[in-house]
Amino acid sequence: MDLNSLIEALRGTMDANLREAAERQLNEVKTAISDLCCCSGVIYLKNMVTQHWSEGDNANTEGSTSNIPEEDRQFIRDHIVEAIIQSPERLRVQLTTCIHHMIKHDYPARWTAVVDKIGFYLQSDNSGCWLGILLCLYQLVKNYEYKKPEERQPLVAAMQIFMPMLKDRFIQLLPDPSNDSVLVQKQIFKILYALVQETLQVDEDERPELPWWKCKKWALHILARLFERYGSPGNTTKEYTEFAELFLKGYAVAAQQVLLKVLYQYREKQYVAPRVLQQTLNYINQGIAHAVTWKNLKPHIQGIIQDVVFPLMCYTDSDEELWQEDPYEYIRMKFDVFEDFISPTTAAQTLLFTACNKRKEVLQKSMGFCYQILTDPACDPRKKDGALHMIGSLAEILLKRKIYKDQMEFMLQNHVFPLFRSELGYMRARACWVLHYFCEVKFKIDQNLQTALELTRLCLINDNEMPVKVEAAIALQVLISNQEKAKDYITPHIRPVMQALLQIVRETENDDLTNVIQKMICEYSEEVTPIAVEMTQHLVIAI
Repeated sequence: MDLNSLIEALRGTMDANLREAAERQLNEVKTAISDLCCCSGVIYLKNMVTQHWSEGDNANTEGSTSNIPEEDRQFIRDHIVEAIIQSPERLRVQLTTCIHHMIKHDYPARWTAVVDKIGFYLQSDNSGCWLGILLCLYQLVKNYEYKKPEERQPLVAAMQIFMPMLKDRFIQLLPDPSNDSVLVQKQIFKILYALVQETLQVDEDERPELPWWKCKKWALHILARLFERYGSPGNTTKEYTEFAELFLKGYAVAAQQVLLKVLYQYREKQYVAPRVLQQTLNYINQGIAHAVTWKNLKPHIQGIIQDVVFPLMCYTDSDEELWQEDPYEYIRMKFDVFEDFISPTTAAQTLLFTACNKRKEVLQKSMGFCYQILTDPACDPRKKDGALHMIGSLAEILLKRKIYKDQMEFMLQNHVFPLFRSELGYMRARACWVLHYFCEVKFKIDQNLQTALELTRLCLINDNEMPVKVEAAIALQVLISNQEKAKDYITPHIRPVMQALLQIVRETENDDLTNVIQKMICEYSEEVTPIAVEMTQHLVIAI
């Protein structure tokens, strides 16, 4: 059939009187079309789409032209999915390239209907359409495979619809070993693989070992050490005075600006390797004492304390996991002095102390922040733990400032003593820890001192959680050493106290507790004489 006859036949399909004859004529042509002709037509379509479909991105701009008119584009959008489903494999290859480019430029702005079509055919009971529609879905996923998480939202929204459908289809096909079934299963796997290509993150325990983070860590090591040893006027030897002035005025603030961005990254819940975070905090800490760097840091310090330091000082999911799975390892980690050298929490604690000690306005705002958390009855216990951790870290400063030291007894009475009744082990441990750090409080009410001693003693002897018992042991010993009236109160209970201490030493092999026992023996030399043999036997077993 020549071109003019084909045009007349197509025109005849629009006339009711001629439609039947025209359709019969077209069907005759259809059977006569060779495979080679079909392939040529599809390849031509593919070339048109790949070369010119993107021109539609500028279709609304003045003077823009497109080789594919919008009405033709819409026709292709309306029929491309069905064409892929119904075509043989040799044509599908070309058509899937077409839909890939169409999705790239049109989805989701101009072509949300593609999601509806995919969903419709995925749910269809006609198994003959499944492979074709999965090829369409695969092209949708491939378009987003390497995009940033914030750019993947259209795909995420679509896959929330499709994932349950894919699961159901896969379960349905799994018992069927036929060739068609396995091809569909394979295509589902390919979709899932492309979907998770960039979203499956490296295990968090392994991330600090990635070369990018190691590179940052060593750069920060050098920068922090340079600032501390050679770049801080007043802290260097005479030969480095000139360099220190140069570094402080020319480089310290610029480096600080870069590291503030690292803290902002952490603040926004983006991953930062622990050692990178620790060294960043160390550098920021070093800048607090210098007027030049403090001027730049001052507007950010409260945000750093509330959004970086505070979360680091709260009880975390990883703390809870370790506490439950291996409480003895939890104790070792919390009392290991070498852990302190590399811990972001210790670096945060140091920064908080330095800022509150050297910059008066920081202490007032930080205490106000903590007080707000402690007085909120609906507050998350982990946040209360963090607030008490902050307050305890500032104990040395608070006990020297008149405005605060007179309030500390009531802080213990109102916010710490009640925690000994908490069902949460980490809160009882924190209560003991706070008493440890406020052991030098001048108790004006004897009953409060007795309550502190009794609560700590009961934790040591009766608590079921080993980390709580360890904190209680240390707290009890420092209270006895720093409070004159404490010794007499504990004297009647010295036997069970010493037995509990010995048992904990046996189980934990903690050096801090060995020192506790030594100091307790010095305090109660006469009282422990009757149980000296028993204590020696315990120590021999421990060795």
